[in-house]
Amino acid sequence: MSKSVTPQSENYNTWYTDVVTKADLADYGPVKGTMVVKPYGFAMWDLIKETFDKMIKDTGHVNAYFPLFIPKSFLAKEAEHVEGFAKECAVVTHTRLKSDGKNGLVVDPDSKLEEEVIVRPTSETLIWSMYKKWIQSYRDLPLLINQWANVVRWEMRTRLFLRTTEFLWQEGHTAHAKAEEAEEETLLILELYRKLAEDYLAMPVLTGFKSESEKFAGADKTYCIEALMGDRRALQAGTSHNLGQNFAKAFDVTFQTKENKEELVYATSWGISTRLVGGVIMTHGDDKGLRLPPRIAPYQVVVVPIFKNGESQEILIKYLEPILLKLKNKGVRVHEDWRKGSPGFKFNEWEMKGVPIRLEVGPKDIEKLQVVIARRDTGEKQFVKKEDIVNRIPELLDSIQKTLFEQAKEFRKNNTHSVSTYTQFKDVIKNKGGFIRCGWDGTSETERTIKNETKATIRVIPFDEKIEGLDCIFSGKPAKHEAIFAKAY
Repeated sequence: MSKSVTPQSENYNTWYTDVVTKADLADYGPVKGTMVVKPYGFAMWDLIKETFDKMIKDTGHVNAYFPLFIPKSFLAKEAEHVEGFAKECAVVTHTRLKSDGKNGLVVDPDSKLEEEVIVRPTSETLIWSMYKKWIQSYRDLPLLINQWANVVRWEMRTRLFLRTTEFLWQEGHTAHAKAEEAEEETLLILELYRKLAEDYLAMPVLTGFKSESEKFAGADKTYCIEALMGDRRALQAGTSHNLGQNFAKAFDVTFQTKENKEELVYATSWGISTRLVGGVIMTHGDDKGLRLPPRIAPYQVVVVPIFKNGESQEILIKYLEPILLKLKNKGVRVHEDWRKGSPGFKFNEWEMKGVPIRLEVGPKDIEKLQVVIARRDTGEKQFVKKEDIVNRIPELLDSIQKTLFEQAKEFRKNNTHSVSTYTQFKDVIKNKGGFIRCGWDGTSETERTIKNETKATIRVIPFDEKIEGLDCIFSGKPAKHEAIFAKAY
């Protein structure tokens, strides 16, 4: 089967699906809208997970696990929350099946649940029911808990990694004694998300807050990191929510203060998901497939020995063994490809999988005491002396990480447009895409009309907004915010 992918310029959506499936990241599950994450794709997610898990543990958070099933009545306790998720909820009504007498199965009507349960779309309601039991005093605060889990949102239009019926994520849920502590927590997590995206995924992001219509259902304020993909659409890459006292009120979660007064706690929640894998693909991928940032690449170096017979293979093994041992001892993730087959076939496969460095060695290289190194990001090849390899590889990995980030940053810069009229706005959205910075009067009516007419939404109101002298591009009124609009996933 051919490993080639559809060119991005021909059909970006098909290119994306080709890369996901042909690079062995994921496959379609048997239930419509579900995804099977294959080992190579899961290795990427594992590295992202391990990186962020360390970040939150270093800042005092701990992991726990909460049930998959939520009583239906819990969602109804927070009106805005249930309204936001009602259309996406999967509902369990019965507990078992029975034979229909014809080699088939039907729902056993006698197993109907007294109260239907929801398969978690997110865990705020369940977790806050538990926090009511666990929090009594100021001594119990802050409570800083995260869980790595799966969630189910019954999406009608799905896309591997970006939007599937079931996906993997982390969701943090914290409780605090004071409003300012909850706000500090929300912004701390936002900064960790920025650091994860930029320093590890090499994905430049804008940080700021969401408009009222785009914020999380049940939150007082939602902060986010927003990235620009290769097709000039926006991707919401992570969100951090200040929930105020909304869930504490809904579940009557109070604590005894130092002054022996009873007060409601303040809450936050925050999450990133396997969507980040899709973000990496679309930020860095090219017509050959993936280009992976070294820090989250399952294999940082792939070794492709070039040999024709058993004798030269033994010589290659002896030549490579001490080099690779030293690299592995330095923490470099190395994979050796000793399979039979042409070098060209292997080169194409590992380019498809986006391995940052390909190390080629044949009999002629052994004679010259060298190796050939190929960079996936630039395609550049270079000859490196045997004694220099162990020091050169880490330097190249750092260079590739920085190059991918700078390339993505330059792409974003070239596709961020400032406009002052609605005519300009519509022209950019229709013909160019990308981020649009412009004035917005702050009204939901203007936001809704722009969305209905152009399909563009406010992705983020950036922290560095400049509104002095700015007018709304739609209403012409003085701008309340400088907003970033884009079409999004």
